[in-house]
Amino acid sequence: MEIVQIGQTIGLEEVVAVARRGARVELHPAAREKVRAARALVEALVARQQPVYGVTTGFGKFSDVAISPAQTDALQRNLLMSHAAGVGEPLEEEAVRAAMLLRAHALAQGHSGVRLETLELLVEMLNRGVHPVIPEQGSLGASGDLAPLAHMALPLIGLGEAVVQGERLPGAEALARVGLRPIRLGAKEGLALINGTQVMTAIGALAVADALQLLKAADIAAALTAEALGAIPAAWDHRIQALRLHPGQIETAENLRRLVAGSGLTTAPGEVRVQDAYALRCIPQVHGASRTAIAHVAEVIRRELNAVTDNPLLFPAEGEVLSGGNFHGQPVALAMDYLAIALAELANISERRIERLVNPQLSGLPAFLTPQGGLHSGLMIAQYTAAALVSENKVLAHPASVDSIPSSANQEDHVSMGTIASRKARRVLRAVEQVIGIELLCAAQAVEFTDPQALGAGSRVAYQVIRERIPPLVEDRVLYPDLEEAARLVRSGELVRRVEAAVGPLH
Repeated sequence: MEIVQIGQTIGLEEVVAVARRGARVELHPAAREKVRAARALVEALVARQQPVYGVTTGFGKFSDVAISPAQTDALQRNLLMSHAAGVGEPLEEEAVRAAMLLRAHALAQGHSGVRLETLELLVEMLNRGVHPVIPEQGSLGASGDLAPLAHMALPLIGLGEAVVQGERLPGAEALARVGLRPIRLGAKEGLALINGTQVMTAIGALAVADALQLLKAADIAAALTAEALGAIPAAWDHRIQALRLHPGQIETAENLRRLVAGSGLTTAPGEVRVQDAYALRCIPQVHGASRTAIAHVAEVIRRELNAVTDNPLLFPAEGEVLSGGNFHGQPVALAMDYLAIALAELANISERRIERLVNPQLSGLPAFLTPQGGLHSGLMIAQYTAAALVSENKVLAHPASVDSIPSSANQEDHVSMGTIASRKARRVLRAVEQVIGIELLCAAQAVEFTDPQALGAGSRVAYQVIRERIPPLVEDRVLYPDLEEAARLVRSGELVRRVEAAVGPLH
């Protein structure tokens, strides 16, 4: 079984392993002592009745209200109950698992002040498949993901709801189903559980992992289209790209050259035309810009995966507790808006290539790629669907991070909307996967009117993978299963894996 240790450093691969493959989570040996040391400091602060936000005071606007030692446990329980105010559809299981992992990882770094038993219960819930029901709406992204993380934490105290083996149960029953018992929270623990950016980061991390793979699938689809249309790969010459200096552009052009290597379908300048339209000629520039943008977003998310984002933060070595604003989601919010824009552009240019494939005035191929146009409509409406998805993406690409609504009686007077940005980016991602799938479907059909055996090294494998799942379109048939299967080839990573097995790793 895969094992992921928390309390040191994790990356995107570890998040994917836990969220999607059920990897077991364990505390790094050094984490236990760090957690104990931070907890000892919390208990000392309570004993001294030292004014510390969220430990011996109320929250938000109530930060000037003192809380006695006898009330500290009730304060934390009340915090979870009052802040569990999310609405909407539940988050997907993989996002819930990723959020639980990231929250546990942050707590394990020893600056939050939870008891070891509280952290261990959260980890065991994850390992035993207790997945809290977390409504996806309700977070402003500062102070972190308060509402969704409160829903995540409720089952720890026997409240809320959780899903166990597909069954939605009350929190206490869900724990009992797997042999666990709820706990009573101590000072600061409720605040430590819900004050952070882990939901927006969890959604964002999974979206970034998928986006990095989607970039490769987009290059594969573009290469197959280019061959079907007899494009001119001279535009992808390495010398042209080197003069522009952008690494994403250089890497995209290299991918394209490897994918079409040995092709008998591409043409030389002047052989059929002097130069191609932008959707073919400028693939390195457009895909490359998205590649560079997504690389930047991935770096932001990798940092946030390992960040401690609650408040206040404890520094046991110095015996200090400091109140700050690490919970503010602005770094993630900006990155997720950037991700949505970068992904939307992949679909924008893909849809233009789809149009070139199905439009006989642009392709020289049968209209809508059907041999019996008129009686059959072929792939006419596939392009409509791509256009609809691209249009919707333009709405979703509007940034969330430029908005802010004050909350908590204006104590929290600037918020990030980071979780909204992450959720929008995920929606754009799913739409782009579908559009790239449509392009693959259309490009493979276009190749039927040329010579599949003349395809380049990578494109030939892509064509074969498509044909193993989707037969050529000879007569009209119900089309949506083909669209779903093409998107699945992209989303599952099967297409990229098969192509890379033939041509080596793509950028």
